[in-house]
Amino acid sequence: MGVVNRERPTSTKNSTVSTEGTASTENRTRARTRRAILEAAVAVLSQNPAASLGDIAASAGVGRTTVHRYFPERAHLMAALNQYALEQIAAATERARLDDGTALEAFDRLCQEYFELGELLTLLFNDVELTASDAWDEETDADRALLRLVERGHAEGGIDPELEPAWVQQLLWCVLYGAWQHVQLNGAGKHHALGLCLRTLAKALR
Repeated sequence: MGVVNRERPTSTKNSTVSTEGTASTENRTRARTRRAILEAAVAVLSQNPAASLGDIAASAGVGRTTVHRYFPERAHLMAALNQYALEQIAAATERARLDDGTALEAFDRLCQEYFELGELLTLLFNDVELTASDAWDEETDADRALLRLVERGHAEGGIDPELEPAWVQQLLWCVLYGAWQHVQLNGAGKHHALGLCLRTLAKALR
């Protein structure tokens, strides 16, 4: 009679969990590194659109080879910045809670949220290469939300009905750009510049 092997098979559950945990950690690390590079790119390129990938790497605190690992060519970085910008604008629009309160109150919140994207907006306005993408020709959910907000302002009487939604949208971006230029070129404080921005828009809309 042969000897019966009473040993249980080794469980693979723990090793599977360990592998999944390691992969999850690596993914989070990659996501953080990628975001750090994009944030550094916004900060650097908003000041100098001609800055090199090496300049961006230094600002992000990573090596140039790391930047190339995520974005092999400058075109890849610019494409990622396009998507990043659209995501940030969408998130800012959501934070503004455009359905709460009056249209003018919601418009003020939206302006404040967009103002916090100052470096990103400066980059978008100044870098022709970035905004040349077809992505900026398409109407986004954020665009539609803003246009609906203006229409609600017309119905409520808080926004001059003679001001077309598309015109108000352009006005918002122009005043925001002016506010940030006031900060960067004239040394105005951010709080002061935002106050001027809100006051200007409030007077224009009414």
